[in-house]
Amino acid sequence: MHICRMKTTIKNTLIFLSFCVAILLSCNTKKEKKVTVKQPTQRQQPKAVTYQLANAKQWLVADTTGDSSKLQIILAINRADKAAFAKMDTVIIPTDMTGDIAYYLPFPLNVPYLADINKIVFFSYPTQTFAAYENGILMYTGPTNMGSKKHPTPTGLFYANWKAEETTSTFNDEWELKWNFNIENKEGVGWHQYSLPGYPASHSCLRMQEKDARYMYDWADQWILKGTETILANGTPVIVFGSYNFDAPKPWLQLITNPHALDITEAEIQQQTTPFLTAILAEQQKRETVAADKK
Repeated sequence: MHICRMKTTIKNTLIFLSFCVAILLSCNTKKEKKVTVKQPTQRQQPKAVTYQLANAKQWLVADTTGDSSKLQIILAINRADKAAFAKMDTVIIPTDMTGDIAYYLPFPLNVPYLADINKIVFFSYPTQTFAAYENGILMYTGPTNMGSKKHPTPTGLFYANWKAEETTSTFNDEWELKWNFNIENKEGVGWHQYSLPGYPASHSCLRMQEKDARYMYDWADQWILKGTETILANGTPVIVFGSYNFDAPKPWLQLITNPHALDITEAEIQQQTTPFLTAILAEQQKRETVAADKK
């Protein structure tokens, strides 16, 4: 009788311990679950970032290296495409062009405040640049030409909506827009490839060089629809911030005397994001739920 009771007690104890171990393993598995964050390509930092004035035509003639990376850096710094750059008189040229393009543009490489945001895009009106972040890590950055004084780009929080490899403008059917990604459906505002003259000149859209527009076209997420009209979840959040002084010299000319004159700090990114953070995270959770339900 005592032996039977002892066996039963041992059996129950083993079952209880097995149950506890299973719970502990389950908890550890949940704790160890990590979000896989895409890392950017390792960047080459230049020894120093300083600038000098030059004549665009003379520089193009003198540059016999055929190094396209150098030209891309210079175009980005002057917020222009090659066609517009070739017509410019005075441009700014970095003295050291061995670095990654991110070191010549104002956005910070890492913003810990954005760690919980899967993807987000920023457009800076004052510096005419944009940046794409994943969980606070800068993935991509480049120049932009935003809305003109007469047709300013709206600022605030938007979301990437729909995209098209090629479409026509709602303002002028002769304007062909490549790699278009809409962020304001009613007003027809979006980023896309178009000429960059080196200053804000668009009809409220956010112009990019073609390689940049193509990258962002593939990188950002569209909205999720039910049918053709009902929005189930928004796409990648987009924050457009700041203002441009159209009556002053081009702001990047300040880099000649102060290479950090246009720097956008982590604190500024936090300041621009904070008013929208709750909404962004709520939309992100909503999107994850909708995406999971569709699987």
